[in-house]
Amino acid sequence: ELKTATREGAAIAEGMALAKDLGNLPPNVCNPGYLAETGQALGKEFGFEVDILERADLEKLGMWSLLAVGRASYSPCKLVVMHYRGGPAGAKPIVLVGKGVTFDTGGVSLKPAALLDEMKYDMSGAGSVFGTLKTIARLGLPINVTGIVPAVENMPGGNAARPGDVVTSMSGQTIEILNTDAEGRLILCDALTYAERFDPACVVDIATLTGACVVALGAHASGLFANDEPLAAELLKSGGDSGDRAWQLPLWDDYQVQLKSNFADMSNLGGPAAGSVTAACFLARFTKTFKWAHLDVAGTASVGGDAKGSTGRPVPLLSEFLLARSRA
Repeated sequence: ELKTATREGAAIAEGMALAKDLGNLPPNVCNPGYLAETGQALGKEFGFEVDILERADLEKLGMWSLLAVGRASYSPCKLVVMHYRGGPAGAKPIVLVGKGVTFDTGGVSLKPAALLDEMKYDMSGAGSVFGTLKTIARLGLPINVTGIVPAVENMPGGNAARPGDVVTSMSGQTIEILNTDAEGRLILCDALTYAERFDPACVVDIATLTGACVVALGAHASGLFANDEPLAAELLKSGGDSGDRAWQLPLWDDYQVQLKSNFADMSNLGGPAAGSVTAACFLARFTKTFKWAHLDVAGTASVGGDAKGSTGRPVPLLSEFLLARSRA
């Protein structure tokens, strides 16, 4: 038991270290292409399949919501898809989707200058997916896991998306962009639709999605939303067991009205009230065909001040969740 615990702990630490390194790298180094190379390097090291979808591939798929976020950047958008197949052939995979905005200026809805350097951490969801894949591959867990990372850079420019633009997501649903700084949900919705093709056992997305979650929970707990209560309970238990805690927030239909648009199926902004909830409600519109949970790690994935840096969270929570699944 002690040998097993030591081995698992070392593997989780290794995954956290990768997530921290990716988060702490400067954004002129860790761009969408760098995240794609990271996925390829992991696949080569551990022998799993990695697909990199380029702009032309994303256009063919109709991922106009994702592409709208990254279209003003010099660094092209990528979709990184990693297939770890340690379980039985044909067993449904658990899909992890990580927000990979390698730098977030806010786009045309430009962020204030203060602490803008910390927006390099807006790819921390992606970093946690890479870190968790490294952990489970190192341990050789007998499960199937697919990691999906939509990787973009949100920049202003002559080709940038504007407030008032209407884009069509991969699902066919249309979105009125009211604020280009509510961009994480625009890339995640297409990645979640893409996840449907794998007939997943469940999908967990991880994103530094909202400042509202930081206001609600601070730096101690990640926000958890889910359309399946048993899945939520699993993740809450894994957070408690690992010390990488989450707290469940409501995903009630009552909040959906805040996403109303006069010009599209929905807007990408729900107003000042319950911002983390309405962001999750937006994502819920793209997850109706599978069991899904959303982790808002805006307050937990990094810290500022003298100790500024990535925390590597929620790699421990995700790793414990997958370890528990593999034991079951």
